[in-house]
Amino acid sequence: MHYQTESWGSYMSSRSVSDPLERVERLASENAVVIFSISSCCMCHAIKRLFCGMGVNPTVYELDEDPRGKEMEKALISLLGTSSAVPVVFVGGKLVGAMDRVMASHINGTLVPLLKEAGALWL
Repeated sequence: MHYQTESWGSYMSSRSVSDPLERVERLASENAVVIFSISSCCMCHAIKRLFCGMGVNPTVYELDEDPRGKEMEKALISLLGTSSAVPVVFVGGKLVGAMDRVMASHINGTLVPLLKEAGALWL
């Protein structure tokens, strides 16, 4: 897994993006698989393990380790229309969703083709 935590402040200020939703969309589009997470969340851990177990190397943004994480968490809640913001997964810059949607996609067989299309999985 590739964790993005330390460079958020300098990265975001250099881009001068003030809207949290725009930041989420920009970060989500920069890597094949992006997970927005909270480091102490067991469901986030399960999602990260799922992707790693499949041979995917997701980029993980730990919201609780970023000074702007709360704003981004609120933007994710708004985007999902739910009360819980994490984990949230983007594949190929497109929102897959929270834990329930990711697991449903995995079970019904649509997740692997999505990962292949995004270039995150080759086999």
